[in-house]
Amino acid sequence: MVSSIKRQQLRRKRRVNRVRNSIRRCSTRQYRLSVFRSNSNIYAQLIDDAKGATVCSVNTLQDGATPSNGGSVAAAKDVGTKIGELAASLNISEASLDRGAYQYHGRIAALADAARAAGLNL
Repeated sequence: MVSSIKRQQLRRKRRVNRVRNSIRRCSTRQYRLSVFRSNSNIYAQLIDDAKGATVCSVNTLQDGATPSNGGSVAAAKDVGTKIGELAASLNISEASLDRGAYQYHGRIAALADAARAAGLNL
């Protein structure tokens, strides 16, 4: 018998695989904006899928990155703006949003909207 925690982990892994496979299958874009959020911080990284390497990353733990609360919508907007500016400085204009197992809501949506406002086409 599978415990409830194992079942939750399995469901989460299936959601992540479903999102990533749909990005690989349907997207013609070379770069992927991968987002991870914890209760207290949010992380975003641009990944070059052709090379399998991280191009740049931004998170709320970096020096002077965000306000005092790294788990807020304001912090997510700040991270989205910074990742959009970094992408523009590297001449990256298009990327696919990899939200992982998270719903497109709250901090994830705020980060994506701020990255779009900074010039990244998601």
